[in-house]
Amino acid sequence: MDSPWIPVYSVGFATRKAIVMELAPTIIGLILAGKIGSHIASQLGTMRITEQIDAIEVMGMNSASYLILPKIIACLIFNPILIMLSIVAALFGGWWAAVSIGSMTSYEFIYGLQSFPHPFDLAYAIIKTVVFAYFISSISSFYGYTVQGGALEVGRASTKAVVNSSIAIILSNLVLTQLLM
Repeated sequence: MDSPWIPVYSVGFATRKAIVMELAPTIIGLILAGKIGSHIASQLGTMRITEQIDAIEVMGMNSASYLILPKIIACLIFNPILIMLSIVAALFGGWWAAVSIGSMTSYEFIYGLQSFPHPFDLAYAIIKTVVFAYFISSISSFYGYTVQGGALEVGRASTKAVVNSSIAIILSNLVLTQLLM
């Protein structure tokens, strides 16, 4: 940013906009799809092939509401918390990088972070995160719950869950951006 027409604090402003609006929700959502999605699908798939789900149904319980609903609710609650933590960590990392290489002072970067606040930015990130969390948990639960076969099919279901959750995140990111912006 050597141009005299662009103020130095715009680095902090651009960092905040990029991290809050796109990078944190989308990238962390994709990472969580890999970690959480594969875990949910493999856990439910293993329960399906070892007939634990059948045992729950024999006891007269609704196995889907007993096994899937808590996973969806947990993702809807904790994924936004994780996104908020990642936003704080990324902004701190941006500040540290800008200040440590000597390109700007701490005051200039923080001034850029605080410049031109738009309260909807954070709400936009939370909305995206909640939608991503729902897709991750529901798609992964579907693939794990409907597994048939053995351990090899559980692995395939886990892979399908991660891939389809990632595709759903990317497509819903496009749709939400078009709708909300």
